[in-house]
Amino acid sequence: MLVKRIITGLIGMITAVYVINFGDWVFSAAIVILALTAWHEYYRAFSYMGMKLTYFGGMAAVFFTLACAWQGNSDELLAVIMFATLLILSKAVLYHDKFTIQEACISIAGICYVALSFSHLILLRFTGSEVFVHSTLGNVSLGCSFIWLAFIGTWASDTFAFFAGSLFGKTKLCPQISPGKTVEGFIGGVLGTSLSLMGLGMLFNFSLIHMAILGVLIALVATVGDLVESSFKRFTGIKDSGQILPGHGGVLDRFDSIMFTVPFVYYYVQIFKIF
Repeated sequence: MLVKRIITGLIGMITAVYVINFGDWVFSAAIVILALTAWHEYYRAFSYMGMKLTYFGGMAAVFFTLACAWQGNSDELLAVIMFATLLILSKAVLYHDKFTIQEACISIAGICYVALSFSHLILLRFTGSEVFVHSTLGNVSLGCSFIWLAFIGTWASDTFAFFAGSLFGKTKLCPQISPGKTVEGFIGGVLGTSLSLMGLGMLFNFSLIHMAILGVLIALVATVGDLVESSFKRFTGIKDSGQILPGHGGVLDRFDSIMFTVPFVYYYVQIFKIF
């Protein structure tokens, strides 16, 4: 099991470096595939409870939402979410004997959860795509550097929280949802993420104050994202969202924190103009 996790992790890291740095259609296509897989996992999780969500309607809504993000069309993106919501609620009225209002609401929640979060990966990657950041490792686009802030910050949060919790963890953080998480682990994650972001800040010549603050906030948001996905799994009674990543579970298992941190980083850099 450990060997599988290590091999999958190495392959994933190499793939991430190529896809993120290459950008353009390769990055967008990869995010679309991940998002559609995440929706499939979400649908399947609730199907174990006997719920029949709007599978193909959800697939279409997720795809077109990400396509709008790819084209930078925020109005069209909002329109897709709006009409998907209206159509699904209408289905609950027209076919109320086969499709309940509860299933409609859970379908809409899943579409928003998956489509909007993954859309922000595309939006963040193509932020300031014409601007390049000069670093000690060469020149990268501004959006590329922002994606690395979100990804490395999230990974740092998970890693430092795990080791700090293993060494010092005593006080449970949220035992009803995730018994393994501790307050001490969370504090370790916050400190480790801030230091990691400050290191990246020096590499990309970003404000260290902003990096320290962003590190604290990423650790907080990443923890919430992880707990949200744990809540889904506890509610539906599944152990992993999928098996597509050997030793790591499914897309939702691996991207649960990223789905929260990336939108947060996107709006942080837009509001505070750290570039």
